[in-house]
Amino acid sequence: MSNHQQHFRYSTGVIAYPVFFVLSLWIVFWMQVRFFPSIKRMGVYPQKLEGLIGIFTSPFIHADIEHLYHNSIPLFVLSAALFYFYRKISWKVLFFGILLSGLFTWIIGRPANHIGASGLVYVLVSFIFFKGIFAKHFRLIALSLIIIFLYGSMIWYVFPVKDGMSWEGHLGGLISGFVFALIFRKAIAKPERYVWQQPDYNEDDDPFLKHFDENGNFIEHLEPEIEEEPLSEDTSPDINYTFKENKD
Repeated sequence: MSNHQQHFRYSTGVIAYPVFFVLSLWIVFWMQVRFFPSIKRMGVYPQKLEGLIGIFTSPFIHADIEHLYHNSIPLFVLSAALFYFYRKISWKVLFFGILLSGLFTWIIGRPANHIGASGLVYVLVSFIFFKGIFAKHFRLIALSLIIIFLYGSMIWYVFPVKDGMSWEGHLGGLISGFVFALIFRKAIAKPERYVWQQPDYNEDDDPFLKHFDENGNFIEHLEPEIEEEPLSEDTSPDINYTFKENKD
């Protein structure tokens, strides 16, 4: 696969996966409102065995459209950043983030039905922030500062400051993201290397540089190169002589 094809596939995944994930939340919500209102009860119910199923289902279930809307935008932005900067571990962070944050909620939560993708949002905020700090890479640190600027105020909602809000799920997501940042602290995103940055790069083989003459002027149309066949040592043409005998 060429570098152009690989870059296109990678860039498409950065947008396609977050769009697909957020769209699936809206589809589930539409089915919940239209056909299956009972699935609203399939959240995490702490300290109950039947509530364990909510670890996997609760991120896809929301109380109302406002609840879904407030989770959709940060989930899209954060998951896109995750796939762009940490594409090799992105699916692990998403899957185990849902699992671990849901498990935390099941252990420490109040006896209530905990639903919504906000726990996963806190996983991504926490992971992206702490990962940039631990990596000590200038691009990732800049990303951490952007995350704090956009979503820093969310830290207050890991405390019981609002009735009816699952602060336990937020706290579980925050702790889970921090744990994953420690586990994957050595997995630093490497920038894409261009062709001319490769160790085996040769300027004479670069077709783009052939469009410039020795003075740096750009040549739009190149004349086709004609390969001349090497001459042999004996360059004289073969001449056949025919002698005709004259009879008088």
